[in-house]
Amino acid sequence: MSEITVADTDARRGADQILDVREESEVAEGMIPEALHIPMGDLHARLNELDPAVPVVAVCRSGNRSSTAAEALNQAGFTASTMTGGMIAWQRAGLPTT
Repeated sequence: MSEITVADTDARRGADQILDVREESEVAEGMIPEALHIPMGDLHARLNELDPAVPVVAVCRSGNRSSTAAEALNQAGFTASTMTGGMIAWQRAGLPTT
């Protein structure tokens, strides 16, 4: 599983699927625009919401859960990466949230 930077994730927003695996209470604090929210616990049951032909960048609060999610996605046949530093790094970089 590969890790990508916040800047790379921002650049890939229009082409890749950005998957936010945080809980409802966490996404209420802001999400990456155009991201799809599937909580980590629901990921296996909702894989059909992702396009296996399009790379996925998994995102969480700090990067730990998203690493697990990206690994599970890769095992399920997706091409997935994790965003280093999670939403903490995204917000520190001053990037947009919805």
